[in-house]
Amino acid sequence: MISPFMAEEGISFDLVTKGKQSALTKIAIRIARRNGLDEQMVLRGLFDRECLGSTGIGRGIAIPHALLGMISSPAASLTRLAQPIDFDGPDDDPVDLIYTILWPPSATSAFLPALSQICRLLRSSQVRARLRQARSSDEALAILETKPLPAISTNLQTCCFERGVLVSRQFSNA
Repeated sequence: MISPFMAEEGISFDLVTKGKQSALTKIAIRIARRNGLDEQMVLRGLFDRECLGSTGIGRGIAIPHALLGMISSPAASLTRLAQPIDFDGPDDDPVDLIYTILWPPSATSAFLPALSQICRLLRSSQVRARLRQARSSDEALAILETKPLPAISTNLQTCCFERGVLVSRQFSNA
């Protein structure tokens, strides 16, 4: 379940950014301040991970993430941007929903399953649509805590990990 490391305070709407770097910087500062972390270390962790490849997973979603030695428990945030931005995702769709997660290296065995669960949840068209329409943090948190209905599609998009990096792949049943 996503709720153990997501709180209403970690949800923000209509963040104004100038692009990917601006968005990551603002998100890093917010999550660092909320959790009493060093802003530069959070920012460096997110940027270092982004240098390995875009954390944009498609359909307007990005999941920037980092393992940070300075934390003892996971921290997360959900940000809905005022205007979509280019995030170098696999489908070239601009990103407007950013789920950011910081994870302690001491709990790496739980990191990939948690990241995979987040990816599966945000892949749901119902969840994405509801998050884009949410009017409050508590409404968005409730959406994140619901189990989406399975969608029937001829296009399958999966998130997987290659060499420790989250990637999104699109397949067609046709």
